[in-house]
Amino acid sequence: MIDELKTLLVDTENRIATITVNRPDKLNALKNNVLDDFRDVFRSIQDDEDVGGVVITGAGHKAFVAGADIGELNHLKQKSGERASQKGQSVFSWIESTGKPVIAAVEGYALGGGCELAMACHLRVASVTAKFGFPELRLGLIPGYGGTQRLARLVGKGRALEMILDGSPIDAGKALEFGLVNRVVKEGQAVAASREWMSKILTNGPIAMDKAIQAVHAAYPNRAQGFQEEARLFGLLCGTEEFKEGTDAFLQKRKPQFQNK
Repeated sequence: MIDELKTLLVDTENRIATITVNRPDKLNALKNNVLDDFRDVFRSIQDDEDVGGVVITGAGHKAFVAGADIGELNHLKQKSGERASQKGQSVFSWIESTGKPVIAAVEGYALGGGCELAMACHLRVASVTAKFGFPELRLGLIPGYGGTQRLARLVGKGRALEMILDGSPIDAGKALEFGLVNRVVKEGQAVAASREWMSKILTNGPIAMDKAIQAVHAAYPNRAQGFQEEARLFGLLCGTEEFKEGTDAFLQKRKPQFQNK
């Protein structure tokens, strides 16, 4: 396992690697270096015989990951926005395509990029305090790290549009009803429950698990095209005045004043 990580903590025990996004003062928001660390960790995990499965969580009790870093997003233009979307998609697709099971252990907020990270995991365990949502439209954006694609596949087109267009977060019970999460547990128990579940999963054949993950992904033949269109539209929005107003308003802690078409 790699040692020099700026934003993640990695602990491996009983063949389970627990990865913690370690930015609790920023509600574990995703910056570029967080994505870089995830990419490096999963490259290492793929070939690490001591790791059979992965649990991803966030430091502190307030948030799993409360979205992307708006200060970084605020400077994006059309081309750089499209590249940023493609980078997030690439890293999360790497997680999703890992041949070892990955569980998201969600306590607190999983918003925007945080919800996209959870959806890139194969399974999701949420505590009763968890909140899931996509506030991107309030920034003049859309989910750009694969969220428009994975959400629709998990919960269906109608509920995906409901969550994205409304933007209000849903609680763990509603997320379970929608099919966004697999299990709901008591407050503070998401990591322990995920590790217990992973221990049971790891009694299965590792090669068979790898092929099962591949087989399920094969049910979605147009994934690449969908991600490409999401990135294109994300970048297009980064070149608009609406995006500038939305992100400025967030950073200035005021309501955005969007203009009608």
